[in-house]
Amino acid sequence: MASMPIEEKIRNGDISAFEKVFREFYAPLTLFATTFVKDKDVAEEIVQDFFYHYWKDRKQTQIQSSMKSYFFQSIRNRALKHLRHENVKLKYASQTMAEATPSLETYELNTYELKELESTINNILDKLPPVCSQIFRMNRFEGLKYREIAERLSISIKTVEANMSKALTAFRQELRPYRE
Repeated sequence: MASMPIEEKIRNGDISAFEKVFREFYAPLTLFATTFVKDKDVAEEIVQDFFYHYWKDRKQTQIQSSMKSYFFQSIRNRALKHLRHENVKLKYASQTMAEATPSLETYELNTYELKELESTINNILDKLPPVCSQIFRMNRFEGLKYREIAERLSISIKTVEANMSKALTAFRQELRPYRE
């Protein structure tokens, strides 16, 4: 009797077959993703996310070509999607920061106004969820990069990004009177 193809074993929930495929392809797929995103940590996250979804959706996944070409094409698509998303975020962030951060020439704040603004900033940070506030402080006050924050807090970079977006939105809304 012929043995069952590995794709079929995985589709039927054979975790050892999945682990074998994961071990075989993880390093080459990560290296491949790195050629697109230029960041090993992001590449690893892309590959891990791919394998998570591949396992989760194994019963619906139909591989028309070889498993290898399916994996590499999927990683290529995910890496390109990540890059497009990053470009959109960069454009949005630079626009948001330009709107939310007036140039020094625009304002000559007196001591009272500075204290009021500092109090407003602290109030905004206090209203944010604790992790969101912590991530914002680590990025803006300590100068840590998203990857460094993710490592320190043992969370994904995407979680850091989402919390920073939430914090910037809150700041933009609350500081609107200072921009007018």
